[in-house]
Amino acid sequence: MTALTCRFIKLADGLLRGAPVTVYRVGAALQSRAPVIQCMRTHRTNTWWDEHLTEDNPWPRHEWAEGSRRVGLVAVKLGMMPVWTKSGERHVVTMLQVQDCHVVKHLSKEEYNGHTAALIVGGKNVSPFHRPEGYLDVFRNAGVPPKQKLTTFCVSDNAIIKPGTPLYAAHFRPGQYVDVTAKTIGKGFQGVMKRWGFKGQPASHGQTKTHRRPGSLGPGGDPAKVFKGKKMPGRMGNIYDTNHGLKVWRVNTKYNILYVNGSVPGHRNCLVKVRDSILPTRLENNKNPPFPTFFADGDKELPEDLFDGDMFQFGEAMPE
Repeated sequence: MTALTCRFIKLADGLLRGAPVTVYRVGAALQSRAPVIQCMRTHRTNTWWDEHLTEDNPWPRHEWAEGSRRVGLVAVKLGMMPVWTKSGERHVVTMLQVQDCHVVKHLSKEEYNGHTAALIVGGKNVSPFHRPEGYLDVFRNAGVPPKQKLTTFCVSDNAIIKPGTPLYAAHFRPGQYVDVTAKTIGKGFQGVMKRWGFKGQPASHGQTKTHRRPGSLGPGGDPAKVFKGKKMPGRMGNIYDTNHGLKVWRVNTKYNILYVNGSVPGHRNCLVKVRDSILPTRLENNKNPPFPTFFADGDKELPEDLFDGDMFQFGEAMPE
């Protein structure tokens, strides 16, 4: 992990908000009269191993078992593209890039809900300026840069990861199924035809100004009310939605990109939450994943692209 640490090493009179600041080396800074900031680049890894366990590092690594629940990822939605299978079928996939994803904090059962432990994961680095100190303290304790999005994942006791550990797209493998959660695109106030897909009423034959109206809202005599949950006009979108059981067709380990089947909620460049699918019919496909996650500096080196067995790769011979 690479981080930039900045500090003031010389202040002329006092620094006001918006004042220009010059970045110097230490030697040149001592000869300058302008406000100076020194930036230092630091490199460190937060990966842990069994042989490195100490009293200050009580994070053992366990093996996958039936019923294990892993942590998820925070990714950026890049867009969509087509792929083909070896049988000639065309599928549309969504590209999700994992950018600067780290485990930020561990919550024990007592701290979370009393039933399961949880891990807070952050994605996509942001500037620390104009952020509250309480928000920045969470990242300082983990030794990672501030993140744009934080999300919580419930995990089993054998899948706990040390805060500060980086997460990669190789956390998932081609052939697995994932659930993706994101906030849908807001459409504003819409009528029932666009919001709920109502057919509408006739365009003629006695209809006047009711072509796109919902019609009857309920019985008038008894109970003489509109039931809760009635589909009516209102604000559409801008709510969290989850697409379940999306197949991972391809994983690019160089740029940390997941290629998942179908569409994903949200607009382009939005942040999404990716985790192992909870559908009972997909549990067989999610056995023996990288557990508790993929470690770039410890696990075996992976090729640049990982493909599902049924996916056609350009450059290979077409099947007869």
